[in-house]
Amino acid sequence: MQLDFLTLLATTAISLFMISASLPLIMGRNISASARYVQASLLLQALAWAAIIASTYVPATLADRILSTVSIGCGTAAQWMNYRALAGWLGPRPWPRLLLVLVVATPLGYFLSFGSYAIRVGWANTLLAAVTLLVARATLQPQRPAETGWRRLIFVSMLTMAGLTLARGIVGAFTDQYPSFRTPHPVNLAFALGACVTVVLNTIAMLVAWRDEAEIKLRELAVTDALTSLPNRRGFEERAQAMLAHARRHDLPLTALMLDLDHFKQVNDTHGHEVGDRALQLFSRLLKETRRDGDLAARLGGEEFCLLLHSDASAGAPLDQRLRQRLRQAAPAELGLEIDFSAGLAVLRPDDTSIQPLLARADRALYEAKTAGRGRMHSATQDAMN
Repeated sequence: MQLDFLTLLATTAISLFMISASLPLIMGRNISASARYVQASLLLQALAWAAIIASTYVPATLADRILSTVSIGCGTAAQWMNYRALAGWLGPRPWPRLLLVLVVATPLGYFLSFGSYAIRVGWANTLLAAVTLLVARATLQPQRPAETGWRRLIFVSMLTMAGLTLARGIVGAFTDQYPSFRTPHPVNLAFALGACVTVVLNTIAMLVAWRDEAEIKLRELAVTDALTSLPNRRGFEERAQAMLAHARRHDLPLTALMLDLDHFKQVNDTHGHEVGDRALQLFSRLLKETRRDGDLAARLGGEEFCLLLHSDASAGAPLDQRLRQRLRQAAPAELGLEIDFSAGLAVLRPDDTSIQPLLARADRALYEAKTAGRGRMHSATQDAMN
């Protein structure tokens, strides 16, 4: 069977247009920026192939020059979209400025050197190969949790296309075996076939990445309190167990502070639930601002919060006082009323086999603080203090 170069490109372009039209229906409207970048990339790739095919019908004209340059520009812009999608999924990627320079320089140099076939082919394909390599590199060393499978698929696809693109540039720039875009040279045919195959593979990989992103978001929603954005009880227990294991492994202290807003029901009854919600959000924000890096803050339910500190009991009272002072200053200004809280403190004991005994002691200390008049902290091993 003889492969026709133009037919392969047309097949690729049609596939890309169909995928571009289908993805919004599959993904829906409420999608992340990364998913939108993928959609934009596929559409730009489709436009790139459509423009280069159209240019073959007006050879050696101004229209040919413009359409060919548009094709190169859409192709590099599509790779920039892929890079941005990967950055959203994997965290900041290396060499974004270099990639952006190449994305702009590739079509610009192609347009300016259009009068020389060898120069424009060598320039465009070499820089396109470099752009593709940078996108392939962007799949490596993620800074956020990501499955290896889809990243490996994109890496292999991009690496393959970079090699074929570079080979195409070398043949076009330094030999007379590739005198025109439609020449059925083996390298040119391999490039067209590779483009057709990698479109499918990259689309599959991107869809898997999007699915993984959705699953991660669902997991985060399951362990995050919607009102305050703090971990909820489930999220707290998962992370607390990890902190306990770390403390045991490295022989570190661990201190729990149970916190409860005083007379919160009266706030809701007197000022309404909207003010009550704002009070919870304010307290959560101050809690996050007051804790140290590495400390775990969570909303366990209602007006009850918890702080888990990688410190001994001596860190509890200063933190309690800082938080209390900030709340006294912020509440009247932001809520129009004063609010306070009670706190119970407990430290990890050598015989604690899980986080639950520690939390139970802190909870009992919190009860003692409330019984003693609220607005204070009580330690499981000390008397109540103001």
